[in-house]
Amino acid sequence: MIRTIIFDLDNCLAPADGIGVERMRPVFDAITAANDDTLSSSALAAAFADIWRHPLDWVSRTHGFSPAMHQAAWTATAAMEVTGAMVDYGDLPLLGELGLPLYLVTSGFRRLQESKVRALGLSRYLRGAHIDAIDEAGHPGKAGLFQGLLADTGVPAAQALVVGDNPDSEIAAGNSLGMPTAQILRPGVVWSADARFHIRDLRDLTQLVCACNG
Repeated sequence: MIRTIIFDLDNCLAPADGIGVERMRPVFDAITAANDDTLSSSALAAAFADIWRHPLDWVSRTHGFSPAMHQAAWTATAAMEVTGAMVDYGDLPLLGELGLPLYLVTSGFRRLQESKVRALGLSRYLRGAHIDAIDEAGHPGKAGLFQGLLADTGVPAAQALVVGDNPDSEIAAGNSLGMPTAQILRPGVVWSADARFHIRDLRDLTQLVCACNG
C-alpha cells in the first residue's frame, strides 16, 4: 500500500533544462573562463551535459574541475534564479488526482531550486517542498530528508513511494531506507534495475498507485 509519495524535481517533474539553456550560459562561460587548459573541449562538453542531470558538486568532482573552475561554477550557479514560467512535461495537473499527501525533495542550490518550485506552481499540489541545499553547510542529503519526512508523517518506509530519475541519488536513498522506488523514464533518462518500479510519466504513476492500493 502507498500512503504518501516523495518526488524528485529535475528530470522528474520538470526537465532540468526547462529553465532555458540561456539561463545556464553564465555558468558555462564562468567554467570555461576558469578552465585554463584543465579539461579538453570534449571533456568540458561532457561536464556541461552532466550539469543538467547531477548536482554541481558531483559534476565538479566527477569531471575533475580545478579549484578555480569549481569556485567559478559555484559562484555563478548560486546567483541564478528562475523568474517567470519554466517548461515542464505537461502532466503536472495529474498530481492533483493522486489523492495522497505529496512531498518534494530536491538537491541543488537553495535559491535556484526554490525559484523552480515557484515557477512551476508546485505548492498547489504539495504538502511540503524540501531542498537539500548543497550551498549550505551540513546539508542532510536526500536520505536524511527522507528520514525526517517519515518521522514527521508517521508513514512507514514501506508505504512511502519515492519517484525520481536518478539511480545514484533519490533511488539509492529510498532503497537504503527500505522505501519503494519508482524510476520515471523521462526523455534521456537511462533505465536502471535499481528501482523497484518503472514508469514513463505521471499517468503511469496514477496507474501504479491504483494497482498498489487495490
